[in-house]
Amino acid sequence: MHSTKVAWLALAAVTLLLTGGCKHEAEQPDDDNAAVAVSPAGIFPITKQPATIRIMVMDNNRVDNFATNEFSKWIEETTNLRIEWEVVPPKSAEQKMTLALASGDYPDVFLGLNVNPVLQALYGKDGVFLPLNELIDKYGTETKRVLEEAPYVRDMITTPDGNIYGLPLVNECYHCTQGTKMWINQTWLDKLGLAMPTTTGQFFDVLKAFKEKDPNGNGEADELPLVGATNTPSGSIESFLMESFIESDSSHMFVKDGSIHVAYNQQGWKEGLEYLHRLYEADLLAPQTFTQDRVQLKQLGENPNDAIIGAIPAQNPAIFSDMDKSRWKQYVTVPPLQGPGGWRTAVYNPYGAVTQGAFIITNKAQSPEAAFRLADLLYSGEATFRSNVGRPDKEWSWAEEDDVGIDGHHARWRQLKLPGIPGKKQNVHWSQTGPSYRSNEWRLSQAADPDNPLEVVLYQETKKNYEPYRIEKNKIVPPLFFTSDQAEELADLSKPIDRCREDFLTRAVLGDLDIEAEWNDYVQSLEKLGLSRYLEIYQAAYDRKMAGSAK
Repeated sequence: MHSTKVAWLALAAVTLLLTGGCKHEAEQPDDDNAAVAVSPAGIFPITKQPATIRIMVMDNNRVDNFATNEFSKWIEETTNLRIEWEVVPPKSAEQKMTLALASGDYPDVFLGLNVNPVLQALYGKDGVFLPLNELIDKYGTETKRVLEEAPYVRDMITTPDGNIYGLPLVNECYHCTQGTKMWINQTWLDKLGLAMPTTTGQFFDVLKAFKEKDPNGNGEADELPLVGATNTPSGSIESFLMESFIESDSSHMFVKDGSIHVAYNQQGWKEGLEYLHRLYEADLLAPQTFTQDRVQLKQLGENPNDAIIGAIPAQNPAIFSDMDKSRWKQYVTVPPLQGPGGWRTAVYNPYGAVTQGAFIITNKAQSPEAAFRLADLLYSGEATFRSNVGRPDKEWSWAEEDDVGIDGHHARWRQLKLPGIPGKKQNVHWSQTGPSYRSNEWRLSQAADPDNPLEVVLYQETKKNYEPYRIEKNKIVPPLFFTSDQAEELADLSKPIDRCREDFLTRAVLGDLDIEAEWNDYVQSLEKLGLSRYLEIYQAAYDRKMAGSAK
């Protein structure tokens, strides 16, 4: 999809081409930043004299201190911009931003707040968020490269008025696009002489054998054949198994003949619920699946002495196992299971690479050109390495001649030290805060590390078991832009609809209701809660997007 040659040239050097001259209405400059002079294209630092830029950033539990961070120091040395940081907690980041905007005392830049498209369009229309189109056209050397190599990005970040108000983080994580996976204990399969299941019927039989034949060999009936958790990436019990009964995307929606539908009022969903209930009724699906969180799931996964879990829906083994130990290596992925109606589909999210609104320039910026040049720098090859991996020859290096990449091809770079992990802070890089461009080629060209094989495992399992079955792209609801009124109405509608769907699913699986007897009432309840209106809003936005794409 991308030009490999251009991509690797970008990794080898930082090409920074920005020029002055783009004018925007802004506040009168203060004394510190009066008459900021921006250097000509390709000349560094960005400003001839030190200039101050105020940035509000969302806190990151992998970053110790943005002000003293090694990458922040590199940015300041490279650009001559002196950053005044305001760090806000993740849980209240949007609230802090909106309060600041309401008060009139807001920064030059919002960094890593991942501002949603509705707010971008709203504040853009009011002139608070600056349109970036002209800045991109005139000064966006690295930004234009990203938009050329990944053309879908431009479409996703352009608001209905034609303007771009926020620059995104782009992270083309191959295995994440097909993250709805089921993991099964291969050691148990081997011990019991069982083949990998390929149908829902075979999966039932394998789980039954796990329950009855003591696969962990401890003489106790302690095995949990199938268990999941709430609020984990792709970890809800229906995420993987419902695709054997009805095709849908990660939001349980789908497009058919140009019309948007939800899966959870369809006959296939009802059949899927009946299958899940059979699993529960046979004591193959653990009841704590509907109540426990990720921490509790990992405690089960790392049960002392013996493995007790047979199969687990999860994006990756780190969700249910400790990567510093070896038990996770017992697990492999289950390919999509063919259901009784012939469905055998893998969830696919081709749009998940883009995190919206990672860099917003406001009308408080004394020099929008200088602020944009900073953003553009973040997309460069060197900045991408420094902001996400660390310093050259300390946290990463170019690959050796015989290094093999994650995808099995020649490696381009190798990681020398593991990046920060949640809860364990470091002060070398920004750990995925703000814009960067990590293409699929960039990620997969990392040298495989035999001591940390997870990325290789995820690539291979995804390539083998999920890519061949992924849902067709034209059946997936693409990212859509809504007006502020539509977004507010959708928020009001979605909460009760989601509660109704989740409640019915849980009660149906646990046997608290008769699925056959109460199905029609459930479908009618969804209608009373406004499902038709919900779909009508989506349809209007989808039709508008399709009409724009056809031009």
